[in-house]
Amino acid sequence: MIRPLMATDRAAWDQLFGEYITFYKATVPTEVLDLTWQRLLNQTDGMMGLVAVDADDVPVGLVHLVFHRSTWGRDWYCYLEDLYVSPTARGQGVGEALIRATYAEADKRGASRVYWTTEETNTTARRVYDRLATVTEYVVYRRS
Repeated sequence: MIRPLMATDRAAWDQLFGEYITFYKATVPTEVLDLTWQRLLNQTDGMMGLVAVDADDVPVGLVHLVFHRSTWGRDWYCYLEDLYVSPTARGQGVGEALIRATYAEADKRGASRVYWTTEETNTTARRVYDRLATVTEYVVYRRS
């Protein structure tokens, strides 16, 4: 089942998001994690978090969404910023379910585009993404 984040999910979210950050060999300061948690939980600043939960309602995967306006249209866009599934839940359709829930939330909010990025070498995730979305020709640049 996929549902919005709840306050009682904090410990599981810390674990899952921490694993995700480690996967990308990154670090995020504690104060930013706390701010992100509040934004996702309270759905402020265009952000929301969804979790996939097991039979005991324990989160086993997460997705973080950022809804924003576009200069190219009237509609909202949905940036799927983070997607992570616990290693113990992989291969069970959890990632696909999180993406489909993202699409449903985007549709509910009238977002005309859902998009995300991943590392080119993230082949396991890309097998799922390739079934559910189209790879674009755009290259992402970032300020150094």
